[in-house]
Amino acid sequence: MSQNNELIAQCEARAKEWLSPSFDEATRKAVQAMLDNDDKTELIDAFYRDLEFGTGGLRGIMGAGTNRMNIYIVGMATQGFANYINKAFPGRDDLSVVVGHDCRNNGRLFAETVANIFSANGIKVYLFESLRPTPEISFVIRHLGCQAGVNVTASHNPKEYNGYKAYWDDGAQVLAPHDKGIIDEVNKVGIDDVKFEGNPDLIQIVGGELDVDYLCAVKDAMVDQDVILRQKDLNIVYSPLHGCGRVIIPAALRTWGFQNIHVVPEQMVIDGNFPTVVSPNPENAEAMTMGMNLGTKLGADLVIASDPDADRLAIVCRNAKGEWEILNGNQTCMMFSWYIITNKKKLGQLRGNEFLVKTIVTTEVIKQIADRQGVALRDCYTGFKWIANEIRVSEGREKYIGGGEESFGFLPYDKVRDKDAPAAICLICEIAAWAKDHGKTLYDLLMDIYLEYGFSYEHTINVVRPGKTGADEIRQMMENFRNNPPQDLGGSRIVLSKDFLKLEARKADGTVEPIQMPDTSNVLQWFCDDGTKVSVRPSGTEPKIKFYLEIKNPTMKCAGCYERCIAESKEKIEAIKKSLGL
Repeated sequence: MSQNNELIAQCEARAKEWLSPSFDEATRKAVQAMLDNDDKTELIDAFYRDLEFGTGGLRGIMGAGTNRMNIYIVGMATQGFANYINKAFPGRDDLSVVVGHDCRNNGRLFAETVANIFSANGIKVYLFESLRPTPEISFVIRHLGCQAGVNVTASHNPKEYNGYKAYWDDGAQVLAPHDKGIIDEVNKVGIDDVKFEGNPDLIQIVGGELDVDYLCAVKDAMVDQDVILRQKDLNIVYSPLHGCGRVIIPAALRTWGFQNIHVVPEQMVIDGNFPTVVSPNPENAEAMTMGMNLGTKLGADLVIASDPDADRLAIVCRNAKGEWEILNGNQTCMMFSWYIITNKKKLGQLRGNEFLVKTIVTTEVIKQIADRQGVALRDCYTGFKWIANEIRVSEGREKYIGGGEESFGFLPYDKVRDKDAPAAICLICEIAAWAKDHGKTLYDLLMDIYLEYGFSYEHTINVVRPGKTGADEIRQMMENFRNNPPQDLGGSRIVLSKDFLKLEARKADGTVEPIQMPDTSNVLQWFCDDGTKVSVRPSGTEPKIKFYLEIKNPTMKCAGCYERCIAESKEKIEAIKKSLGL
């Protein structure tokens, strides 16, 4: 109880600082209401910590408080970012940044706040006229030769959230040494240090002209124009889930040559409340319901969607029974990798110096595909900043041809340095066109890949623990797994354990080898003798701990075995959950 009273006292003291004239009247009233409320739960959650400016920027629930997204937290983050940019490029009077936002509530307010602060610090701002996809922001930073960029977005999080993605001059989210440098500068800033009053002369509104340049760049991801021309009437249904893809993605599909594109009209409406879905996350099957209903009505070949900032995609195709089947992120990543390698090779587009990238929690089938076809594959940490890092360190020497992760993100070309739903959606439609050209569906192609490279079933478990108590619980769970690892996983013998915080790989015989990675990360992995793989990591953007399970089944000998293999894998998952105490 004394600990709780002490925490309440600390939060009350921090909250009272927000009653000063430095904050607007609405904010002061909201904070006073929290202080006056006998239930201190909201006060604690809003003030128990500062919303952390991490290596990817900010993300949190909108509202008043130090642990909330509001113009003051955004302002202090931007002032620190501006200070770092000016220090990183001393003596330059031509510094510039790109600023964009997605469809979320307060997105325009936060983006204009960011633009004003950068301009007040002598940095030219290219501010998009309205919402734009995250990958377009990444592209434009490189295209215009800017030093940095910000996109105001909370990606696929629920409607209560907003966020702030920070980018460096290569168009990628910031990495070392800039990440730590920016964080240090942000931590030095107080509310009275923020230059909120912008310089209009340094803010340039941009829009359509850069959309054209981006759409031209997206065509670089195309592998085979001829197959698209033969299947230009591929019947496509698309939904932007109320977000940024609504204009760009249909336009991109048309520039690739597709002519039979239908949109879900109710979800073309820009709305940060996402009224037609429970969650605007294309990983959730529910978000695809309206698209599938329209697809059934129109007899579509496939249904596709992008998340609110149009960096992730979801794909629904027809299975062997003609019913809609939602592909998971591992399956789409696997299909992209197979198609890019196989068809670039057939068309003579490979020179021998190409490489693919996947994250360490993504299916190992991709490695089998790359190894068998003689293309280098690199593993990296979760998050596209790490895929972008692999592109950056190899630029001019080796050719990046694709990379992705299990969470519905893929980047099929190197002109963008983040997940790119417009390019990936165009490419998956090309793959569907190729399959149709061969009398197949995407589902048939997936079965072909499983039969050639082996069946694998992937499943993610999200354990959500919000607030301070949740953060403490997640920390304790990771510590327990690190100090007392499981002895087996659902009866499968663990033969290799990896700890990416210690950068150590431990074999069953006790020998330890170093892991070569560019940095440490709070991730644990266990590999079993039957191919089972389990990874565990706290989310970097949400109050959850994530478990990634991959199950192999060597008994899939025909497409008709698929459902049986899935059922057996689900039984295995239940056994693994017991081993992990979940």
